[in-house]
Amino acid sequence: MEQTGFKRILVAADGSDNSARAANFAITLAEKFNAELIICLAIQTPFYSLTQDGLAIPTDVFKDYMAAARESAKITVDKILNQAGAAHVKAESAILENTFSIVEAILNLADTRNVDLIVIGTRGRTGFKKLLMGSVSSAVLNHAHCPVLVIR
Repeated sequence: MEQTGFKRILVAADGSDNSARAANFAITLAEKFNAELIICLAIQTPFYSLTQDGLAIPTDVFKDYMAAARESAKITVDKILNQAGAAHVKAESAILENTFSIVEAILNLADTRNVDLIVIGTRGRTGFKKLLMGSVSSAVLNHAHCPVLVIR
């Protein structure tokens, strides 16, 4: 008989309120199914920062941006790790740097870690804004190899 449930759950975090709700839900699921939780936070490299010949912005500005992004990511991930620990959920984090596509980073990590479920928050964009900016959660939902749970 095939076992139902999840062994490995990936939650995509970005520090937003919807991301925090997604993390809480993922922790609850991981606790229920005794699953491992992988917390993924991708730091996107600004598109305007690179040119064919190198950086378009001064190196020190870029380094400051990346340092601030790393610190913010660590705070976000550590908070989720602490919540998972309090729920007795085995958890680890993956802060992915120098990412041009957050969607691709999430999907690649999900593939390489063979996750059974991706939990992701949505920013709740609708209509024209969604058409212009796209949606990370929609793209993950459409391209993931496994089920995706989108939390609003």
